[in-house]
Amino acid sequence: MVAFGSPAGAQGLIRDAEIENTIRAYTTPLFNAAGLDPDVVKVYVMNDRVLNAFVTSGQNIFITTGVLMRAEKPNQIIGVLAHETGHIAGGHLARMSDELRYATREAFAAQILGLLLAVGSGNAGAGAAVGMGGVHIAERSLLSYSRTQEASADQAGVQFLDRTRQSSRGLLEFFQILGDQELVTSSRQDPYVRTHPLTRDRVEFVANHVANSTLSNLPDSPQFVDYYKRMRAKLFGFIEPLDRTLKEYGASDTSLPARYARAVGYYRVSQLDKAIPLVDGLIAEEPKNPYFHELKGQMLFENGRVKEALAPYQEMVRLAPNESLLRTGLAHVQIELNDPALVKPALSNLNAALSADDSNPVTWRLAATAYGLDNQMGMSSLSLAEYNLRIGRLVDARGQAARAERLLPRGSPGWIRAQDIQNEAKNQREQRDR
Repeated sequence: MVAFGSPAGAQGLIRDAEIENTIRAYTTPLFNAAGLDPDVVKVYVMNDRVLNAFVTSGQNIFITTGVLMRAEKPNQIIGVLAHETGHIAGGHLARMSDELRYATREAFAAQILGLLLAVGSGNAGAGAAVGMGGVHIAERSLLSYSRTQEASADQAGVQFLDRTRQSSRGLLEFFQILGDQELVTSSRQDPYVRTHPLTRDRVEFVANHVANSTLSNLPDSPQFVDYYKRMRAKLFGFIEPLDRTLKEYGASDTSLPARYARAVGYYRVSQLDKAIPLVDGLIAEEPKNPYFHELKGQMLFENGRVKEALAPYQEMVRLAPNESLLRTGLAHVQIELNDPALVKPALSNLNAALSADDSNPVTWRLAATAYGLDNQMGMSSLSLAEYNLRIGRLVDARGQAARAERLLPRGSPGWIRAQDIQNEAKNQREQRDR
């Protein structure tokens, strides 16, 4: 994984190109069926063992690693995402948005901010730094839905599954996984049960739909199953202790996902003598898989072998040039090598990453460093302004933007953007202080 919110850290948000692409493959058909723009709706993975998924304003879906790892097949994950898509399509966030408008001085507002800042802050625990308190934010009543809204999201969710010719059985099976939670004391229940009331009527509706749908027995596509197995193995290796990883994916299991999990598990405890041969075997089996090269590069980079990390990072970008997270990862290595000859290539990679996704604060922070190394101080200040704007440091954003405005040629695109940032930061500050 690119080290932006590593899943082995404290509760926070995970950024990983392979996992994000898997979830994008699962959700894009659902979003299209719901009439939503797949490029607008964002799905974030939260590092938490509890079972939970929820939506926030701005068309953001959050799903925990607990759901991804507890699910037994892709259809169960897709069923949960279909239900959450139903909440967005049904406009169920309007009430929450209204209440949030009056909660700016409450801890809950700080937690929402923490969730959104942690998306790309480069710190697995970044959300906690502003009072996020982990995924348990979803336990609050503001994120609770009425029974009517839950029923509506169920109805929409199974329609989206039907339109994409997928079974609704996975959603029913997820309800069955949660069924035992109704017997658990409220303090120990998974947040999903508290925020998504699991009524008998809801279960009966989905069960009836499964019983009568001609699509109910359709299996997951082999590609989706393969994506799921790799995603679960990767998460298991990163999140669980090595002994649990080796128990779940023992040495006798020679499947690709098992070797993937063991490679990650050994790397997490710095046993590179065991990790590197495993990942080399994966690369030999699938030399065009950019994520195996990424893993090898990260193993080397995070263990101080930065020069050796450069080649696998370069190869991963060659294989997946449009992946912004991978471009940012390569640029990070190039900057850390402190080689003047690599500054321009690092800037090229960062600009390519920003062209694909300009929302990641880490990319802007690295861009500020690279521009500084290239003696482009105006662009360095502008990049710092963009970084601070995205992590909510509005005073710093205005200050860096003002400095960029003084340093950049008058009338240039950067000069104009510096003025825009100052105005945007000012407006956000005024709204926050209301």
